[in-house]
Amino acid sequence: MKTYGILGLLACTMLLTRTARAADETRTINGEAMCAKCELQLQDKCQTVIQVKEGDKTVNYYLAANDIAKAFHPTVCHEPAQVTATGTVATVEGKQVLTVTSIEVKK
Repeated sequence: MKTYGILGLLACTMLLTRTARAADETRTINGEAMCAKCELQLQDKCQTVIQVKEGDKTVNYYLAANDIAKAFHPTVCHEPAQVTATGTVATVEGKQVLTVTSIEVKK
């Protein structure tokens, strides 16, 4: 095997590992939580979405279906609320998906 082939493979492996770790980092986001079906009319089933202003754009973070997200959803299904949420973010099918470890309505 040629030397640059091994080095190239090593560089790609390091890049993929760094990217995977970045996706697993815990983040805290602040924004307006609402229902993707009832409020935003983005889909056919209820799911909590947190809209966050990032620069000039509004980014939708869809909450992954875990026990915390399921228990929280009735809070925002028919009325949006300002929230703080903590969890890990991944891109799934072009959407930002937040797997929450905690979420609370701002007071």
